[in-house]
Amino acid sequence: MTTAPPSTASTGASPPPSALPDGFVVRLNRHTRVLDDGAALVGGSPTRISRLKPLALRSMRGREITVTDAASRAFADHLLVTGMADPVVDVLPPVDLSLATVVIPVRDRPRQLDRLLRSLGGTLPVIVVDDASVDRSAVAEVARRHGAELLTLDVNVGPAGARNAGLARVATPFVVFVDSDVVVELTAIEVMLRHFADPGLAMVAPRVLGLASDRPNWITRYEDARSSLDLGSDSSSVRPRSPVTWVSSTCLVARVDALGHGFDESMRVGEDVDLVWRLVERGLRVRFEPAATVHHEHRSTVRAWLARKFFYGTGAHPLAERHPDDIAPVVLPPWGAALLVALAAQRRWSLPVAALVMAGTAARIGRRATAVRHPYRLAARLTGYGAIAAIAQGFALLLRHWWPLTVMGCLVSARVRRAVLVAALADTAWEFARTKPRLDPVRFGIARRLDDAAYGAGVWWSALRARSPKALLPDLRRTHGSSRERRPQTLIE
Repeated sequence: MTTAPPSTASTGASPPPSALPDGFVVRLNRHTRVLDDGAALVGGSPTRISRLKPLALRSMRGREITVTDAASRAFADHLLVTGMADPVVDVLPPVDLSLATVVIPVRDRPRQLDRLLRSLGGTLPVIVVDDASVDRSAVAEVARRHGAELLTLDVNVGPAGARNAGLARVATPFVVFVDSDVVVELTAIEVMLRHFADPGLAMVAPRVLGLASDRPNWITRYEDARSSLDLGSDSSSVRPRSPVTWVSSTCLVARVDALGHGFDESMRVGEDVDLVWRLVERGLRVRFEPAATVHHEHRSTVRAWLARKFFYGTGAHPLAERHPDDIAPVVLPPWGAALLVALAAQRRWSLPVAALVMAGTAARIGRRATAVRHPYRLAARLTGYGAIAAIAQGFALLLRHWWPLTVMGCLVSARVRRAVLVAALADTAWEFARTKPRLDPVRFGIARRLDDAAYGAGVWWSALRARSPKALLPDLRRTHGSSRERRPQTLIE
């Protein structure tokens, strides 16, 4: 360690405008382990070991850190950047709702638009962007009845272009993008706005749950448990190669001056992922906040449901062109790939070789984990987690991303058929136990495989149309760190 940077705590100076403010509280998330009586932290994405110096230890109260000076500010910032901690939203200061404008892109759908505007209650300024509806008068009547500003486009430009058109008219510091088939409560917007106490935050998204259906069926019940839009119950930073890599434009709250030109209007799908990754590339933060929830109207017919899954998949190649380092269907360390190859071979030597790969990996991690008292115990645990993650990604390749190749393999190989059977049963059992759907295991399993097949078909369609395999290639890398991470060297060894 070398000399420490200047400290505002010692000089009494105010923190820089881009720094976390005094009183900002972060809490270690459930994936971060505290070892050695609080002297070491293990967690984040990618997983890292941080040995804390006494200065950092003194700023912790249980699993929380409150920003009070330069040292705690740097420590809290490091924990946010690395994904070890999340803001405690309940103690963040409220933001006046009048500082946000709602932008709703819509093409027809007057019934859904009316439902959304009723849920907003007329409290916030609203701009409805009619993206060249067939029945413009119906949309105009709904907007007029709820007192919303109406912007009518003569040519259909797609959701990205419609949002940008609305964004250009926003005069408030914050914008709330909401799709017309959503119901939003003001409390959700209030919770998301609180996050902007972090001056480095550009955008925050809520958890997207299903809207209660008058006529639920096996598709809506599956979507209630396993919707592509539902990113789970854990608060998280959003960036490539993290537990939450993207958020949907179903509902987003953003800082207007951080958006620049907004969404890429040339993209009809994946424009939300592209915007998130561009913001992160600029060093800004994006967050997923499940304490804020909105409700989305799921598609309820097989045809519409599969078409939407296919449509999502077609965004793979446009994203691969713009973000080639972040779009890989799976990301595996070399040892994880070796483990999968050994297990997939299904030979007598497969299990011994897999065991040797894991033992070698644990030994290598243990030699490097000198910051903790029991490095090899930790190494064994991390290797086990890594093996489970690698196997899960192998299942995803077989059943989702590469299923056309899997089908061809099943025609000629009993080993491939066995691997597919094991993968399908294990994946269904795990997801059924995890999500607890209001659906029997058989229909859940069928829906799960149809979901994978439709999405994977969209990925392959986009790759074939572009004559490029970029969106289908796995990423095998030894490390996955980010050069944008800032590490407070005075606090962490």
